[in-house]
Amino acid sequence: MYKEKRSSRSEFVPIRGLNYHVRIWDSAVETNPALPPLVLVHGWMDVAASYQFMVDALSDAFAQGRTIIAPDWRGFGLTGSGPEGSPADNYWFADYLADLDFLLDHYAGERPVDLVGHSMGGNVAMLYAGVRPARIRRLVNLEGFGLPPSQAEQAPGRYAKWMDELKSLQRGTLALKAYDSVDGVARRLMRTNPRLSADKAGWLASHWARPDAAGRWQILGEAAHKITSAQLYRVDEALAIYRQITAPVLAVEASDDSLATWWQGKYSLAEYHERIKQVPDARVAVVQDAGHMLHHDQPEALAGLIENFAS
Repeated sequence: MYKEKRSSRSEFVPIRGLNYHVRIWDSAVETNPALPPLVLVHGWMDVAASYQFMVDALSDAFAQGRTIIAPDWRGFGLTGSGPEGSPADNYWFADYLADLDFLLDHYAGERPVDLVGHSMGGNVAMLYAGVRPARIRRLVNLEGFGLPPSQAEQAPGRYAKWMDELKSLQRGTLALKAYDSVDGVARRLMRTNPRLSADKAGWLASHWARPDAAGRWQILGEAAHKITSAQLYRVDEALAIYRQITAPVLAVEASDDSLATWWQGKYSLAEYHERIKQVPDARVAVVQDAGHMLHHDQPEALAGLIENFAS
């Protein structure tokens, strides 16, 4: 089993009617208020603990005295999705921005933060940095590519699909798969990411899922996250927000081309690079021998990039 170098603790914070779970890596020395907090936000169907390997790879010189926190987004990990823990039946992207805003109020006050976001979390981070530019000192976007452009003509079908999937969720046909054991969860993680070692997979599995009353291991992510958004993705809107970002941005990619695999020509890395040009101060870095979960595949290389950029 993977052995943590830096231990974390859990904290629950009331945020917008939810009991938000936040993972905190405490420093061995007293917190230095001159150091900006490092805030890590995870991707779709992931959890805050996913950053453990990268946090462990940070140097003591960088991490000591620094507040490092990572929330579980609503409906993921140990964060509920609705009042009194009742499950939501779908999710709206703007809620992630508002949740982050309230979380930063709580943990950072008026201090600008260094923000790292992976995948969906990277998309949230990019939009948030353009909407609240004064709150971000440095931004690291880990494969938060955005989505292919959508057209207005897609709207009728998108709304219909959204409503159909809401009904599928109520019927229970949109459920997430459960596993017989934590080892089954670990094997699932390794199938998804062949670079993930068995020791890391075993550690992640115990944070990514937990047993129910019947002993079946349930993924800590709600099935409602699988429902197609009713809203179209508007590239012009995203780019207008990108242009308002004032923090330096480091856009980190894995050497594996995730976009080519996902979108089969509908959206390419070259198109993403054109979008990034709208950010006033942005640069691109590539992590070699890594796939989409680059913080699992090459945590040392990624930690080095973040340290050099944020120091």
